[in-house]
Amino acid sequence: MTEQSLESVLIKYQNSFAEKVYLDENDDHDPLMDVFSLSPQLKRENRQYWGRELGMCWQLLAIEVCRTHCNNFRPALRFENDEPCDLVVGNRAIDTKYRIGSGDSGTLKKFKFYGSLLRENGYEPIFLILRKDNLAAAITACQVGTWGVYTGDDSFEFLRNLTGFDLKAFLTERAGAYPVNR
Repeated sequence: MTEQSLESVLIKYQNSFAEKVYLDENDDHDPLMDVFSLSPQLKRENRQYWGRELGMCWQLLAIEVCRTHCNNFRPALRFENDEPCDLVVGNRAIDTKYRIGSGDSGTLKKFKFYGSLLRENGYEPIFLILRKDNLAAAITACQVGTWGVYTGDDSFEFLRNLTGFDLKAFLTERAGAYPVNR
C-alpha cells in the first residue's frame, strides 16, 4: 500500500512536469518579441531574464500610452508597502504582466489580496497580460481576486478602447526595427 501511494505521488508530479515542459517550449511569438526580432529559442536560453525585461517593457509602454492619451491617468497606487497596480485610469487600477507563469501560493494569495484591496478602495482591478500562455491556476486566482483579466489581443483591444491608440498596430509596424544583437 505504501508503494502504491508513493507511485501515485510520483505520477502526479510526472504529469505536472510534462505539462510545464510543454508550456515552456511554446514557439509562439508576440508583438514585443517581433519588435526585437527575438526568437523563442533565444528567449528560452534565459527565460527569467527575457520575461522580466519584456515585462518591464510592456509595463512602460502601457503606462506611456495611458499617460499620453488619458486625462484621468495617475501613476501606481501605494498602500503602505504594497503597490498592487502599475497605473490608474479613472477608477481602473491596471496592472500589467508579460506572462503569469508562477503558481506559487504566495503569488496566488497576492493576486487575490490585491484585487480585494483595490475594490475596497473603490477601484476596478484590471490585469493586462501580453501573452496568452499563462498558468491556468494563476489566471483563476486573478479571477477569484475579482480582477478583470485581459490576455493577448484582448489586452491590446482594452488599451485601444481606453486610449484611442492602437499599440498593437504601432508594435507590428516596428517588427524587426530593434533587433537584439548576439
